[in-house]
Amino acid sequence: MDRRRFFKAGLQTAALAAVAQTSPYTVAAADTPTTDHATPAILTSYTADDHRRRLQNIALCTREVRKCMRKHLITNYLPAQCVYNLGEYPSREPWTPGQYDEQELDRLKDHGIQLIQVMDEWNDRYGLFGGNKLTAVNPEGFRRFVAMVHKRGIKILAYASSGYFNASDPDYRQEWSRPGDFFGGWWDLARCSPASPGWRAYVLPRMMRILDEYDVDGLYNDWGYVPNAQKTPQQRTPAKDEVPTFEESAQYDGAVADLLQLIYAEVARRGGIYKVHADFANQPQTGGSKVYDYLWVGENVDNADGLREAVKNHPPYVVPCIDMWAAKVMSDDEPFLQAIPYMQFPLLQAGRPLTGERGVIPIPRLPGVKEGDRYEKAWEYYQTHPNGPYIYGGWDANPPRAESRSTHARWLKKYLPLVEDGTWAFLEIGDSSLFAKPLPQGLVASVFANRDLFMVLANYGKTAAETETTANYVPADQPSAAPAKQWSLPPRSLQILRRTAS
Repeated sequence: MDRRRFFKAGLQTAALAAVAQTSPYTVAAADTPTTDHATPAILTSYTADDHRRRLQNIALCTREVRKCMRKHLITNYLPAQCVYNLGEYPSREPWTPGQYDEQELDRLKDHGIQLIQVMDEWNDRYGLFGGNKLTAVNPEGFRRFVAMVHKRGIKILAYASSGYFNASDPDYRQEWSRPGDFFGGWWDLARCSPASPGWRAYVLPRMMRILDEYDVDGLYNDWGYVPNAQKTPQQRTPAKDEVPTFEESAQYDGAVADLLQLIYAEVARRGGIYKVHADFANQPQTGGSKVYDYLWVGENVDNADGLREAVKNHPPYVVPCIDMWAAKVMSDDEPFLQAIPYMQFPLLQAGRPLTGERGVIPIPRLPGVKEGDRYEKAWEYYQTHPNGPYIYGGWDANPPRAESRSTHARWLKKYLPLVEDGTWAFLEIGDSSLFAKPLPQGLVASVFANRDLFMVLANYGKTAAETETTANYVPADQPSAAPAKQWSLPPRSLQILRRTAS
């Protein structure tokens, strides 16, 4: 991240009312600029007719949608996100960005990707090259990669964890963790208590240093925490270095809520973007306090329909990543069926091919330990498929789905018009005047109102579903089609419509 934006952030916050500020995108909780994107069209180039159409469409939805699950004004939303595999770690040599990455980033730019995150392989968690989980394997190489990303107008987040730290790291202190609160083996991770002053004093300045030293646009926080509602009796035993301060209940995780708010506020103050991963389908239990710009969900969830139902009403913006190792999908289109009606868009996995060699590289701190799961199986696959198709991430299918990238690009092109700045989304419509009769079982409808009014229909059932709209629509990707009111959706399918004037 450009340090000048860091130091200007406070001044920009005070000047939000001024038309001349460089970035209008804001974090809702703190009203601080988060990106360098050009001012949205709604603020700078909408004509009176554009504003009239938008207001009329919102008024129509407000009048005709009498009940829905959630309403949301879309602002500062970057749905085109990608997790980028930098290379293998642990490894015998540090990964180094090169011509492959230049070409891959060009492909991702053409794809429409707006935001990249790099995962745990960016850091030296096993100390193989003199660092740790909060420093880069290859500092100069990582800075060069960040510059390559920025050159293409894409944002980049770096992995960091406010809870996980390697138990074999010389800096680790057992008093930071609750008894038995470890995720051992190849990962060698201790969960450090959010209520530990020693852990906070160690991790917080180092998380901020990632922003300062590597010019990234924000953080991806793999929170490394077990919610109170899911703790075992042993995990409820306080760490030796722990100060009981906040209310702790099944509905409220007080210490971690405080910690996440502190990090979020600081990232936002610096003009950054903050994404949180709270495991499975979890959302942080913070009593309503906003602690993220984006929430990654899906790891280790073995049912895509169950994931949708669990996260559909999580506070936005939710980034689903169906774990293809755990959950099976019927088609390449299914991740989009599960997400788009709920103002979500799936994460793309890309970057360098994941060979899985990391799973079999010896780790001096962990003699004899092997990964023995996803990466080792990925390594077995790569040995027999060195020329592809490739696996790109830890949540990718094995064997990979060859059409997943082109499918992601196709649906992204359809999704972006729905969620431009200033759109009001009415999600999972219940009682309304938009349909001639109630929707059949398994059919979900959402509408997105801006200058155009889009309707999303999703059939989650196993049989075809029929519905009739009270106004005319056309398929959004077929603008010259004849307007219609009757719609038939095959089983497990998604349709995006645009309302017409007649």
